[in-house]
Amino acid sequence: MNVIAYHILQLFWKKHADSRQALGTWYWVCRKAEWKSFNELARDFPDAFPVGDNRVVFDIKGNRYRLVARVLFMFKIVQIKWVGTHAEYDRIDVVTINKKP
Repeated sequence: MNVIAYHILQLFWKKHADSRQALGTWYWVCRKAEWKSFNELARDFPDAFPVGDNRVVFDIKGNRYRLVARVLFMFKIVQIKWVGTHAEYDRIDVVTINKKP
């Protein structure tokens, strides 16, 4: 899969250094994946869940952080829309949030 907006991860782990390894692992799993459906994605990320508009929420580092990405299986694209703490996640609308560091 082609992961778009890697810089969002870099900006985030500059503020939250303990997220770097978990986000790096998430990134490389996505890069190597060839998912054709959400069911295939869920084999790699069993805690991930779809929320609409082709968006998937991923739990990062034991649910301390959350990442929202648009996953377009047909085009082999994972577009990072948002990453933040679980508390910040509770304050956003995951279907309308735009990517921001």
